[in-house]
Amino acid sequence: MMNRRNLLSIGAASTILGAANSNLLAAANGASSETAPTTCGQDEDVEITVPDGLNPPNIRTAGIRMVPVVGGKYKVWTKRIGHGPIKVLLLHGGSGFGHQYLEAMESFLPQAGIEMHYYDQLGCNNSDQPDDTTLWTLPRYVEEVEEVRRGLGLENFVLYGHSWGGMMAIDYALKYQQHLRGLVISNMSASMRAFEMRTAALRRELLAPADLSKMLSLEAAGNYNDPEYQRILNLLYTKMLCRTNPWPEPFTRTLKRANFAIYTQMFGPNEFVITGNQQGWDRWGVLNQIRTKALTIGAKWDEMDPEDMKKMAKLMPNARSVICPTGSHLCMWDDQAFYFQHLLEFLNSL
Repeated sequence: MMNRRNLLSIGAASTILGAANSNLLAAANGASSETAPTTCGQDEDVEITVPDGLNPPNIRTAGIRMVPVVGGKYKVWTKRIGHGPIKVLLLHGGSGFGHQYLEAMESFLPQAGIEMHYYDQLGCNNSDQPDDTTLWTLPRYVEEVEEVRRGLGLENFVLYGHSWGGMMAIDYALKYQQHLRGLVISNMSASMRAFEMRTAALRRELLAPADLSKMLSLEAAGNYNDPEYQRILNLLYTKMLCRTNPWPEPFTRTLKRANFAIYTQMFGPNEFVITGNQQGWDRWGVLNQIRTKALTIGAKWDEMDPEDMKKMAKLMPNARSVICPTGSHLCMWDDQAFYFQHLLEFLNSL
C-alpha cells in the first residue's frame, strides 16, 4: 500500500495545473476526466458498434472504454493495450490511487503478445469520483471487478493485483475463480496483521535509533503531519516503497492524482498506523481454496515480508513464488528486469 501527500517531495516537483474553463467542464459533463498519457502499444483501438450511452460508437477510442459499475450508477475508465490469447486485467494499489504507476507493464507485456487492460477503480483518477463513503469497502470493490470483467467481456483471463489490488485479487479469486486463467498477487501479504508486523520490523532495521524514537513518539501523539514525522516517513519510503532515484514519472503522476480520502477511510494515515475498515482483513485460512494457477511476487525490501509471499504460494495448491532480490514495494520499477522475467515466464506458461 502506498500513501502520503508529502511523498511528492521525494520525486519530481509537483506541477499544479490550472483549473479548466467552466464552459469546457460543462460541455464535458458526464464524460471521463483527463486521461493519463501512456506509451504506444499494439493496436490499442476499441470500436463500440452498439450505442451504450457511455462510449461513442463506431469510432476508434485508443483502447479506452468506460464501464458501468454499481449497477450502472457510475462508470470507471479502462484501457486495452495489445491483442493476444492471454488477457490480463490489472488491479492497481492504493486504495485511492490510479493505474499510472503500472505503466511499466507497457514496456513488456504487449511486446510478448499479451493483452493488458488498465482499470482505474471507482473514486480514482479517470473514473467517477462520487462523494459517498459507503462505497469504499472491499466487498463492494470485489463486485466492481466482476462488473468490469463482464463489461470488457473477459473470460478465462489473468487477474493481476498489486498491493491493495492484491487484496482485491485474493477476494475476487475466492468468489469468482471460475473466470480465471491465472492469478498474480504482487507485493501483498494475506493479512493486515502480517503487513503491520513487517512494516514495524522493517523500520526498526532501516532507521537510525534517534529517528525511530522520534517517529514512535510523534506517532503516539497522533502528530502524523509534523514536519519531522514526514521527514522520517519519506526517508523510509525511499528504502521500502521505491528505491529508484529519482522516482519514475508514472509513480509521481499517480501521487498527484491520488484520492487520499479513500486511503484514509480504508487503511488509515499511513502504513505504520492501520486504523481503517480493512484492519481486520485476514485470508490465511482460506488461501487453500484458490485452485487457479497463481504467482506471488515479493521483494527483499518490500513492505510485505518475502517469507509471507512464499508461505502464500505454499498454501495455494497451484501456486509458486518469486522474490526480487534488490527490489522494494514497486519492484516492477526498482528490480525491473528480474520482475518482468518471472512475470512473463508465468504468463506464458498459462
